[in-house]
Amino acid sequence: GYTEEELIRTFQDEIKDKKELEDIRSWYNGYSWCGESVYNPFDILLYFSERQFKSYWFETGTPTFLIKLILEKSFLIPRMERLEASERLIGSFDVDFIEPENLLFQTGYLTVREWMQEPEGMRYVLTFPNREVRISFSNYLLYFILRGREEGLKDRVKRCLREGRLDELRDTIFSLFAGIPYDWYRRTKLARYEGFYASIFYSYLSAIGAEVRAEDITSEGRIDLTAIYYDKVYIFEFKVVEGVGRGRKVGVRYSALDQIKERRYWEKYADFSDIYIVGIEFSKRKRNITAFNWERIQ
Repeated sequence: GYTEEELIRTFQDEIKDKKELEDIRSWYNGYSWCGESVYNPFDILLYFSERQFKSYWFETGTPTFLIKLILEKSFLIPRMERLEASERLIGSFDVDFIEPENLLFQTGYLTVREWMQEPEGMRYVLTFPNREVRISFSNYLLYFILRGREEGLKDRVKRCLREGRLDELRDTIFSLFAGIPYDWYRRTKLARYEGFYASIFYSYLSAIGAEVRAEDITSEGRIDLTAIYYDKVYIFEFKVVEGVGRGRKVGVRYSALDQIKERRYWEKYADFSDIYIVGIEFSKRKRNITAFNWERIQ
């Protein structure tokens, strides 16, 4: 791949200004193997040819086998933001015993962000390399599960987040989970756990280009999911309950929202003027929202 210096030297006549360079870096840089990060040359050449930020590399192949493995192994998608792995896990490839972490790294969907020497060997922190991979992977995962049903909801989610329409967002999320075919739930155990709902929600927010932080660490604990969209911050806490719930109506449970309020998670984002805290509870049996409560932090 191209280093930053090589990119600027080779394509100095193509790069219009600093803003374009920042966008190129966000979309196509980030690949690292315990050294300087590099740009994907395939993406770079096609970008300068077409002048559009698109998923050029991702579109050369669809990761169907990888998605199936992730779902079969109940792998939690938000972990891909910061995935800790041993040298053994990412350094070997055994077709008879494939782990999602290994395949994600070997195929280029995850790259090395940090590395450290420990007594037992090297440890690595893996993550998505850039916006192209994060957005495209999330889009394909949603398509694999929803088979195109997700497309009609994206504009609604964007509008809800852009304008702070949380009640409308609740109805949109309800429609999202209602659109998952029953047969998919029957074939996977992942839907029983809180992480399943976080994975779907994370993928949806990533697919629309929001800055998403999973397991967001604060001094008081970990936020399940933080999303920054334009000038707004959304702090989400998820709970999975046994009860059936009452469908579109807001339920009476408030434990998810209470946890945010008790630990004052929003203080990490005090520099933002528009912060929303959202507690969402899902029913295992209903497989949808049973409570959705939110407040705006002034």
